[in-house]
Amino acid sequence: MASFLQTFLDPKKNWFAAQHMKSVSRRLRRYGLRYDDLFDPYEDLDIKEALNRLPREIVDARNQRLKRAMDLSMKHEYLPDNLQGMQTPFRSYLQEMLALVKREKAEREALGALPLYQRTIP
Repeated sequence: MASFLQTFLDPKKNWFAAQHMKSVSRRLRRYGLRYDDLFDPYEDLDIKEALNRLPREIVDARNQRLKRAMDLSMKHEYLPDNLQGMQTPFRSYLQEMLALVKREKAEREALGALPLYQRTIP
């Protein structure tokens, strides 16, 4: 069942998945975003931890992209076509660090250690 699901969701093997990926890519290019920019650090603490571990330049670039996208959205505009062509929406910067954080969390749980971070009510 898992291999069927992976095949079904793989854009290289499924035409509908490829069309969906193309549509998402077009929407992200309009605002100059990357797919990893859509992850919310307030929703998942693993994402927050992964962002804290990334170099400052990468996090600053992410924040700039998010601010530019919000500004363009509020103005009901898109990036100029020449800048849209330069965007790389599926170039990942967060996935490797996120996978490392999740592996560390699973290892800590397997060993029975206390979690590094817990959700607290402010």
